[in-house]
Amino acid sequence: MPEMPEVQGLVDFLGERAAGRTITRTSIGAIAALKTFDPPNTALHAATITGATRHGKFVDLTCGDDLHLVFHLAKAGWLRWYDELPTTLIKPGKSPIAVRVALDDGSGFDLTEAGTKKSLAVYVVRDAQDVPGIARLGPDPLDDAFTREVFAGLLEGRRMQIKGLLRDQGVIAGIGNAYSDEILHAARMSPYAIAGTLEDDEVDRLFTALQDTLREAVAEASGKPPADLKDAKRRGMQVHARRGEACPVCGDTVRSVFFADRSLEYCPTCQTGGKVLADRRLSRLLK
Repeated sequence: MPEMPEVQGLVDFLGERAAGRTITRTSIGAIAALKTFDPPNTALHAATITGATRHGKFVDLTCGDDLHLVFHLAKAGWLRWYDELPTTLIKPGKSPIAVRVALDDGSGFDLTEAGTKKSLAVYVVRDAQDVPGIARLGPDPLDDAFTREVFAGLLEGRRMQIKGLLRDQGVIAGIGNAYSDEILHAARMSPYAIAGTLEDDEVDRLFTALQDTLREAVAEASGKPPADLKDAKRRGMQVHARRGEACPVCGDTVRSVFFADRSLEYCPTCQTGGKVLADRRLSRLLK
């Protein structure tokens, strides 16, 4: 799933390549992906893209004076850029292409989604805050206003596991399964630690790990075209999706805990005092 660093990479790329270009055509390949009807997607035609911004994991393209093309790539979505956009006809339901956007210089991009579970979401709105997912977002962890004190306030009193809190978009915007694993590994913290019970030094450690992990990942994504962003993400991972490999910090074996539709990865030596966490499908989680 694309998370904040990859989405920021896409925003930077689109800000350089698409800003200043006029949309000539939008083609819908997956009707279910388009979540709005007023304004219609055709309202984007002849609108000039004036900028690209990010809200959590949402990409927001400002189009003309009062329109926004907003999309969320969900679990299996991606953006495919073309300097020369293909002229082949998109047949709804017959390809992974959900939306195609053509620009006036012949370039453009497709929003694609692999797999059978379709969650990619596209919105045409007059205000980005009209997108429900954006309106519910918590603060951005790389915003200058996101201080250690703000972070501590978000943790205070919460009886939820820290892994789940980091992934909760209503608490903190932009972090998903992969980077929450990486942040917790860097902080040397169990994914099942209870947020509201962390000591001051643990909050300090977690805040530093959060900031450092995300800033390094954003820097790594910067300047890369969409086709290279996924590989860059994989190369930067210390534990996520590295089950069975050696932890790069201590050499212990990276372990997984599996859930219905995802897994988490962690290092027992670095994070849980050597304890192997029980598989949630089989028994109670170890604290």
